[in-house]
Amino acid sequence: MGVSRHLVDITPLRRFPQYRRLWNGYAVRQLGAQLTVTTVIFQVFKITNSNLAVGYISLAQLFPAILAPMVGGAIADAVDRRKLLVITAVLMALCAVGLALNSMGGHPMLWPLYVLSAASWGLNGIDGPTRTAVQMTLVDRESFVAANVLRQLLQQISLVVGPSLAGLLIAVFSPHLDWVYWIDVISTLGALQAVLRLDPLPPQGGGRKFSLSSIKEGFAFLKGRRIIQACFLADMNATILGLPVSLFPFMAFHHFHGGAKTYGLLMAAPGIGALLGSVLSGWTSRVVHQGRAVLVAIGVWGVALTGFGVVPWLAGGVVLVAIAGWADVISATFRNTIIQVETPDQLRGRLTSISSSVVQGGPRLGNMEAGLVAAVSSAPISIVSGGLGCLAGVFLLAKFIPQFSKYSLESAMQEEKGI
Repeated sequence: MGVSRHLVDITPLRRFPQYRRLWNGYAVRQLGAQLTVTTVIFQVFKITNSNLAVGYISLAQLFPAILAPMVGGAIADAVDRRKLLVITAVLMALCAVGLALNSMGGHPMLWPLYVLSAASWGLNGIDGPTRTAVQMTLVDRESFVAANVLRQLLQQISLVVGPSLAGLLIAVFSPHLDWVYWIDVISTLGALQAVLRLDPLPPQGGGRKFSLSSIKEGFAFLKGRRIIQACFLADMNATILGLPVSLFPFMAFHHFHGGAKTYGLLMAAPGIGALLGSVLSGWTSRVVHQGRAVLVAIGVWGVALTGFGVVPWLAGGVVLVAIAGWADVISATFRNTIIQVETPDQLRGRLTSISSSVVQGGPRLGNMEAGLVAAVSSAPISIVSGGLGCLAGVFLLAKFIPQFSKYSLESAMQEEKGI
């Protein structure tokens, strides 16, 4: 009994069959996606031997990652969300096919790595918010925190297994890496069959016709809602200033003097920490002030990444990045739950899409920022300065939006019910 209080709550998987079906299908899809992400970064670095060139991957993905969710969220509030998930799955599979064909022969061209990864991230920007909106309609409101933890758990398992497996596959098959991308094609088709087995999923209330004004309506909802704004600002602070994934190849090959396996280990480390955080997440349902928990978690993230920039040993670096991953999943769980509780279903697709733009755009900007700072200084300086900047951002957020640290989900739900 004592141990179970600390383990992840799997009640939504037991109680809601359609939620379980979707969760299982995307377990396969997320793994394939992480194989592709890791392999694209590796191929670009091997072709160019440049941190800046790796940073350009994020630049190529930036605008699709920001703009696509805004359009996709409005569409998700207007049409059958199941049909939209089917379309995006098919198109993402085609992007993976393109990457596989480009890699056949062992001499990939550089431009398809940028173009196809950007297109894939744009499609993911539509698929992700739609899937999140769907998942929240498949469970009751009391299960929101547990469902979000399970969604994060799924992502973190893929972040652990995906990069680790990619590092192994890269070492075995390099330079013929098309096999990695074919695995992603198969995983995407696995997610597709899971979606096809769902019932139709029209938005509640008949939806809102897709138009530019419907997109604007989502942003208009944010006006004056300081709690949701604080969630977005907290995530941007963490990812733009403190996310040095674009520097992992340099740290693996030059700072820690390793190879493909070292790179795979560094890429997996955040997921390892986040996976442990998700599995041992039973305590999250007992947190009273969720906004304060977000701020503390991001503070831990900043401290851990600052340490990563100066530690000379691989083992220490892996542990620190894993701690950062743990902090990230805790922050994300509470941020997502706060946003979903504060948003009515008829706007959930659009608000989730804005959140996705922040979540997807922040890391792209962060990787680009890390690459640029490293280009004019060094990778360790870039990492340390980003971590310290993240800490400064936490203090500013607590100072200028003090109500965020006092926010309570229980109080918010009671107000909604008129208690």
